Amino acid sequence: MTVTEVRGHGRQRGHSTVYRGSEYEVSLLPKMEIEVVVPDDLVDDAIDAVMQAARTGEIGDGRVFVIPVEQGRIIRTGEKDVV
Repeated sequence: MTVTEVRGHGRQRGHSTVYRGSEYEVSLLPKMEIEVVVPDDLVDDAIDAVMQAARTGEIGDGRVFVIPVEQGRIIRTGEKDVV
C-alpha cells in the first residue's frame, strides 16, 4: 500500500480565497491518494473496506479504480513478485 498527499479537483472544483489582500482561485485542492495491490480474490473486499472507511456522504469522498496488475518485480533481486 502507498499513501500519497496529492492535489487535484473533481466535482467540487476548488474555491476562491484571499491572500495578502488579493483574491485568487484555488483549483487544486489537497487530497490523499491510496494505492493498494491485492490478489484478484480480495478485490471486492478491499473496495468494500475503502468505501466503508472513506465515505462521508459529501462531495469529494473520492473514487475507487480497479486496474489489472500484470506482474511485479523486486528491484533489488530482479525476482518476479507474486501479485
